[in-house]
Amino acid sequence: MPAVDPVSLTADLVRCASVTPADEGAMDILQKLLSDAGFDCSRADRGGIANLFARWGAQGHARTFGFNGHTDVVPVGDEAAWSMPPFGAEIRDGIMYGRGTTDMKSGVAAFAAAAVDFVRDTPPEGAVILAITGDEEGDATDGTTALLSYMEQTGEKMDVCLVGEPTCPDVMGSMMKIGRRGSMTAWIRLTGKQGHSAYPHRALNPLPAMMRLMDRLASRDLDQGTDHFDPSTLAVVTVDTGNPATNVIPAECSGTVNIRFNDLHSGETLSNWIRDEIALTETEFGVKTDLRIKISGESFLTPPGPLSDLVAAAVEAETGVKPELSTTGGTSDARFVKDHCPVVEFGLVGQSMHQVDEHVQVAHIHELKAIYARILASYFAAG
Repeated sequence: MPAVDPVSLTADLVRCASVTPADEGAMDILQKLLSDAGFDCSRADRGGIANLFARWGAQGHARTFGFNGHTDVVPVGDEAAWSMPPFGAEIRDGIMYGRGTTDMKSGVAAFAAAAVDFVRDTPPEGAVILAITGDEEGDATDGTTALLSYMEQTGEKMDVCLVGEPTCPDVMGSMMKIGRRGSMTAWIRLTGKQGHSAYPHRALNPLPAMMRLMDRLASRDLDQGTDHFDPSTLAVVTVDTGNPATNVIPAECSGTVNIRFNDLHSGETLSNWIRDEIALTETEFGVKTDLRIKISGESFLTPPGPLSDLVAAAVEAETGVKPELSTTGGTSDARFVKDHCPVVEFGLVGQSMHQVDEHVQVAHIHELKAIYARILASYFAAG
């Protein structure tokens, strides 16, 4: 079996229009590749989501390295704004264009290609697991969590895991993730009493209450950051009444905030703070409140140590760049994997992810495969 070309594999995956939660054949491509290479493959589909679990080597081996990634992508937006077909995987001047080229079909292709070549050429004393989901860009309720549930039910275990998300801001090799901030969203609706704007004393306007509440939330200095995390942030993302009239005081006003928080907080403590501020607002203004909170993930950290050292050394050996250990950015499926085993993230330059004309340098795909291959070799050599 010849070496797997990660660029061709990336192109095959990009041509699958797998806008979350659709799969459009992406998992079938990977399952055939891995099955032909001797991996035991199982589908852990749940809730209409395609999930693939693949293992080479004996189950329960004392030394097992895992990769995690996703094949679903975000919508293309205005297709007319693209200069190249969003699912064409066309290459021009050494750059491949298409939705998912950066986030993260090239990452999946790189670690799948590296794993196949590695177990064929240098079969390790241990096992290699690939856990690939089609539900990362959506609600992520039936993706990596379903794979981890499947692993628990069947006795599968990763000792360590690398998530192949794009992690580098602008230079290949410049950053890896050893943790992520937590994320939560609060939807707030304040209810007063509708009335004529010329007679405000006959109404109960929820807008001043909402403005006061949003100001209190946004003005709070949550913290100054920690050793491994930037300061926590709260963003007011919308305030709306749906009121087109200038002579009507609306009965309701809604507002939404999103918080990205470090290890000084938890979703529970921040939820309690928001509830306290709402209670104060109700007392001051006499409005009634409906509140819904979703905690997408808690902050977590894989402390610098053997795993991060291993990955950083491989990155520097292949790129000449020593990666910064970071916890910046949004959430990823590492927030689920961290409950199973130590996890870090390393992948491509992510500048164009989710953008029109998303693209990746072809050379970077080859480079990423080489990095993943070196990580595998170093991990099993250390055993």
